[in-house]
Amino acid sequence: MNALAQLITPNNISLDIDVPSRDELFTYIAKQFEKNHAISADLVKTCLEEREALGSTSLGSGIAIPHGRVKQLTQAHIGFVRLKNGIDFKSPDQQPVKAIVIMLVPEVATQLHLDILAQIAQMLSDAKAKNFLLTEPSPDKIYQLLTAWN
Repeated sequence: MNALAQLITPNNISLDIDVPSRDELFTYIAKQFEKNHAISADLVKTCLEEREALGSTSLGSGIAIPHGRVKQLTQAHIGFVRLKNGIDFKSPDQQPVKAIVIMLVPEVATQLHLDILAQIAQMLSDAKAKNFLLTEPSPDKIYQLLTAWN
């Protein structure tokens, strides 16, 4: 188990979602967090858009880590979305993004939140883990990978 295990739940994993744009992806993510965690969809979408306006959260190679600070949130939450088709995310390598790890943190982020973001980035830089996230059909197995990563 790792720090991600306390922040992600299986119902925050969505596979093969069909959205045509980053805006519609953020709308989808916002609705999921509202449904699963009672976090205002408007707040979630706004925080993701504000962070993205500072620069793309794409790592390249089809992966992005949109994240943001949400007012009135008491603990961090993580989600994973894999898209049916890649979308433009203004990636440094100009490749469409297909796998997205979302991280929402309280407005007052701590060093722990930065460490978790770094852990996610490290996992996504591992070729085997990245391929698994891009191809595995089982949400449960993706959950297992995310929560067991060291």
